[in-house]
Amino acid sequence: MARKEVVVEEAQKLMSTVENIRNVAIIAHVDHGKTTLTDSLVARAGLISKELAGSQRVMDFDAQEAARGITIKSANISLGFHYEGKDYLVNLIDTPGHVDFGFHVVRAMRAVDGVCLVVDAVEGVMPQTETNLRQALKERAKPVLFINKIDRLINELKLDGAQMQQRFVKIMTQVNKIIEANAPEEMKELWQVKVDRGNVAFGTAYNKWAVSFSSMKKFNIGFKDIYDKCVAQDHAWLVERSPLDEVMLEMIVKHLPNPRTAQPYRIPVLWKNGDQTSEVGKNMIACDASKGAVGVCFGVAYDEHAGEVAVVRLFSGSVEKGTQLYVSTKKHFAKVQQVGIYMGPDRVAAEKVIAGNIGAFVGLKDVYVGETLSFEPIEPFEQIKHYSEPVITKSLEVKEQKDLPKLIEALRAISKEDPTIKISLNKDTGEHLVSGNGELHLEIIEYKIRVERGIPIETSPPIVVYRETVTGKAGPVEGKSPNKHNRLKVLVEPLEPAVLKGIEDGSVAEGKPKTREAWEKLVELGMDRDEARSIYDIHGGNVFINGTKGIQYLNEVEELMVQGFEEAMDQGPLAKEKVVGAKVTLVDAVLHEDNVHRGPAQMLPAIKRPIYAAIMMAGVSMLEPKQKILINTLQDYSGNVITLTNGRRGVLVDMQQEGENCAITSVLPVSELFGFANELRGATQGRAIWYQEYNGYHPMPKELLAKVVRQIRERKGEQPDPPTPAFFLDA
Repeated sequence: MARKEVVVEEAQKLMSTVENIRNVAIIAHVDHGKTTLTDSLVARAGLISKELAGSQRVMDFDAQEAARGITIKSANISLGFHYEGKDYLVNLIDTPGHVDFGFHVVRAMRAVDGVCLVVDAVEGVMPQTETNLRQALKERAKPVLFINKIDRLINELKLDGAQMQQRFVKIMTQVNKIIEANAPEEMKELWQVKVDRGNVAFGTAYNKWAVSFSSMKKFNIGFKDIYDKCVAQDHAWLVERSPLDEVMLEMIVKHLPNPRTAQPYRIPVLWKNGDQTSEVGKNMIACDASKGAVGVCFGVAYDEHAGEVAVVRLFSGSVEKGTQLYVSTKKHFAKVQQVGIYMGPDRVAAEKVIAGNIGAFVGLKDVYVGETLSFEPIEPFEQIKHYSEPVITKSLEVKEQKDLPKLIEALRAISKEDPTIKISLNKDTGEHLVSGNGELHLEIIEYKIRVERGIPIETSPPIVVYRETVTGKAGPVEGKSPNKHNRLKVLVEPLEPAVLKGIEDGSVAEGKPKTREAWEKLVELGMDRDEARSIYDIHGGNVFINGTKGIQYLNEVEELMVQGFEEAMDQGPLAKEKVVGAKVTLVDAVLHEDNVHRGPAQMLPAIKRPIYAAIMMAGVSMLEPKQKILINTLQDYSGNVITLTNGRRGVLVDMQQEGENCAITSVLPVSELFGFANELRGATQGRAIWYQEYNGYHPMPKELLAKVVRQIRERKGEQPDPPTPAFFLDA
């Protein structure tokens, strides 16, 4: 029997002992050594040879991952281990570190109870380290820390033992500061990483050794031994005494929780709107495998033979072939046709998946990331909220019309695998517009369509995604339906900044708030209590409020008004970009008594036109996306780098020097980043490493506004000059 099948059999047996299960994600900034570290654990489980661990990068099985040397999507593997007389099942997820693929990290956090944070000893805590750890803590996943590449401190930076220890303390302090700020109140102290607790390890994943407080005692290794052996390049001695897999396994087993320990504090956060005291709530908190199955889909893979595969974390019950599961957003039951577990690139059949584990289910058509799956209809889990937004768009067209159905199918499958991609159809040109988090993100999508699916396509140069926003207050403005029988008056003003932030970070849900908790949250963020209770709709960072009293027939046209409001917010009046941060209040309405005269053709223009006119009257501006750029270079080139970033409208945020090295942090508009890499290489003679992270949308300088609006309108086939308020009211 092949080793992989043996491992699956082991995993199947171990699933039922919940106390010995660990669901763990490896998280880090790009190139800090996650996949290399994962190799050692895969080798320990017997799936690859120990000699190849570190260079095989078994979890980067995608052709693009191998070619680019980075992890692009999360990969799952279930590994059986024997440790100190007990058998353990570790469901491991290797996640990407590159900012463009951050969503894979976000959704992996929903599935795991603990994370192993990997930090490069030389680079320290980087932007993506902080973002990923913050996301893990938000989802209540407990961290342990591995400080990697410590041989570089000795061989490259020539630090002595005392300086190395100072570096470790600095990294741990930074990590603990993030834990202090983001961990749940009762866990802030318990989750701190400290050497004497044993939840910190130091080592080098590439050379396959590591040490922790307990391993140094167990194997009788002192800090001087480590220093001397690194100087002498005698890694074999350290591997023999304190192998990486042994140290990491001990940390995972002893310091990360099993599902039964974690679910009592995770479920109230992940299932916020559910009743924790109900039978379903109690079963999930207890991780009870004998009750009805409840889980959350955190990944969708596409298999050309089986179709869509839902990758699911089960919180209660068990699932086997034939199990009926209720798909929350589709409001229907679907039958599971196959059950399996992932072993890196392969999905291997299993008999059943039990509560506390991660499984792969075939047969749940049209399932999305974040989908709630349950044995009966229940309140859905919290949405999986991503911290960055698509900021770059490309248009895709098929070279031959016969390939159009294939392109549509490919885009549909890709958007399910990666919900951060936004896909829309330009009805006038027939182009598909694909928006992603960065140039690399869109390159990978193009590769999947062209190479993996063999569809010849043509693409446009990348286009930046802007937002429109309201700067003042206007109204009431009256709009009439085309038949003149219905009149609606609206007021438009900027949304309270705290409410907008709440919508963006996910603490305020989109749609119509229906519970006391939802209203109280809005009041807490600064909204008037009556307004909060009268909200018709929250959509894309905008709010629609019913400020009327006792209007006849209003409830009959509510749905149409909400639809019109959403359409207006999706394509603003200035440049047909999305609107964000607008509060629209309906203040009066006169409606025809016969519903024949209040259909969609009448009510949609009646609400959209006054909203557009009021936005133009109130003052509308554009927001542009920005990225925070961290550039590591030699001190001699720092002046060139600052000149380069300033010339691209960059704002210097921070500059730190250490020896000959210089770390420069600037915030730059995305529109100024095209061609930046080549210029940076020229300015530093190739001696710069740079990283970027999403920095949100910021107001555009007034002097650029008219030019950018004109360019966008021309590109979209509109009149170059934006319309006046009268244009909408006279229509």
